[in-house]
Amino acid sequence: MMPYQILADTVLTVHVTIVVFVIGGLVMIVIGQFRAWRWVNNLGFRLAHLVAIGIVVLQAWLGVLCPLTTLEMWLRAKAGDAGYSGSFVQHWLQELLYYEAPAWVFILVYSLFGLLVVMTWWYCPPRPRRKKH
Repeated sequence: MMPYQILADTVLTVHVTIVVFVIGGLVMIVIGQFRAWRWVNNLGFRLAHLVAIGIVVLQAWLGVLCPLTTLEMWLRAKAGDAGYSGSFVQHWLQELLYYEAPAWVFILVYSLFGLLVVMTWWYCPPRPRRKKH
């Protein structure tokens, strides 16, 4: 049962990392514009960020549970966990990631956040990587 617990904790850690990338990425883009950080306008970074929030918004609108959540719960069930009473890592990362609210709240919050990300493309446009001469 232990490998399933470790895999579930790993999936949860990846999930939290993606959430931090989406939220922190927007913060860094906005701050980076004022601080003239060139990396925040890197096209690859910006595309990855846009795709990540786009997937979240699409899932919310379609009423689809995140595949990472589904995988984590399956692994926890295989490990014999009855719910969210697992390891230290599991407990604290889940406290950060999961909360309860009506579906419309998530759709609204994710959609507004996605709109903010799209707005940064207008106000803080990405730039393709410059070729070295």
